[in-house]
Amino acid sequence: AGEWLDSREDFVNDELSMLGTLDWDDLRIVDGDDPIKTGRVNTGRAVGGTTVHFTAVSVRLRPDDFRVASTDGVAVDWPFGYDELAPYYAEVERALPVSGPRRSAYPSGAPYPHGELPWSAKDEVLARGLDALGLHVEMTPHAIATGNVDGRSACMYYGFCMDGCKSDAKGGTHVSYVPKAIAAGAEIRPNCFATRIVSEGGRATGVSYLENGEERFQLAERVFVCCYAIETPRLLLNSGNLANSSDQVGRNLMVHSGPIVYGRFDQALDSFVTPPVGVMTMDTYASDAKRDFARGFWMNTYCQFPINFAQALVGSNPDLWGPELIEVLDEYAHWGMLATLGEVLPNPENRVTLADERDDNGVPVARVTFSYGDNDRAIIEAERTLAEQVVEAAGATRILTSDGTHHLLGTCRMGTDPATSVVGPDCRSHDVENLWICDGSVFPTGGAVNPSLTIEAIATRTARLLLERAT
Repeated sequence: AGEWLDSREDFVNDELSMLGTLDWDDLRIVDGDDPIKTGRVNTGRAVGGTTVHFTAVSVRLRPDDFRVASTDGVAVDWPFGYDELAPYYAEVERALPVSGPRRSAYPSGAPYPHGELPWSAKDEVLARGLDALGLHVEMTPHAIATGNVDGRSACMYYGFCMDGCKSDAKGGTHVSYVPKAIAAGAEIRPNCFATRIVSEGGRATGVSYLENGEERFQLAERVFVCCYAIETPRLLLNSGNLANSSDQVGRNLMVHSGPIVYGRFDQALDSFVTPPVGVMTMDTYASDAKRDFARGFWMNTYCQFPINFAQALVGSNPDLWGPELIEVLDEYAHWGMLATLGEVLPNPENRVTLADERDDNGVPVARVTFSYGDNDRAIIEAERTLAEQVVEAAGATRILTSDGTHHLLGTCRMGTDPATSVVGPDCRSHDVENLWICDGSVFPTGGAVNPSLTIEAIATRTARLLLERAT
């Protein structure tokens, strides 16, 4: 769903002008103890989907992320390990391409295809706090070209990565994979919305969809569902409970927890002049027996533009208003941000179901039920506490925090047992032999890094396996 947007014509380097342009803002019902916000940031509406507005962070899951049950005694293991996915990670990193530190932190130690982005003032200042606490710091890998590639410009440091990328340096699928697919014969149909997968005798026969409000049907030999963690289960459930003999469709919804700590510094940081995410530390990522929780989190320097900055702070600090809020906004250029991203464990009661309400097309909307567990809450507290310590050590004269979540994962778990998972290790449905799911909904666990690179690696692996079988 969404339009095919032109980078030069449709993306504007102005926060107010771009508000809502890339958002999926259809009705969703949220409940549970900790209802999550859906809409802006979580999903995108355009050819290229969420990769049009993502921050371009491209970090691999680590080997221990694939065997959480075996190493930590919580959640479940993936049906394959890091070594199985590693060559597909590398393939995607070349295709986007990914820029990063000269020596990768991953087991191979191989360099990234492009050199890392330069450090900004916010990185230099907040790195002082990370260094003071003995935390290792390096630039975050990004799907952002630092040299010209395939007719695309190197990064121009506009800073508007989350509002599209006018230079096409960011490796969204609309500029990296989609053009190659079209050259190979693929047809892209923008402004379409899938309403139902039609099936008969254990096979999918095609997809019913709306094109600019008009109902159409497409016959299909194979169906690939890539609608992400809310819309994928919604589509399957609206298709007669398709691929759900396990009763796992919609279950085990995960997010990444994400307190953000804001520090006011004497010097102007002008954080907005570079891509939003800067340097990172992963020293807190792995499980640690000294802590009172399993798994972990990571931290990175960050930037929000003024409107988002104000919304986040006011949403978490109800006493911040009037003259005090104006003072904070007047000093916007002096504020630096340290974002955290924590692993949330899967829980079958966190789920997507169908609500009684219907959208403008008459299709039942998603009900999203979510509550944090005790382990999740312990991680959130640790994230907030350490980030505040870092910002204080960096020299902040005032500190504020905001709460929130990043990313949506799970709801169509991958696994080898059809009784406890929706798709197999190759992402093919256990129930429908010509149906595949290739998005973040198949993650058995979420790790604690942005999922885009892993989603693309899984999709690449699935495509390679399918081609091998076809030949």
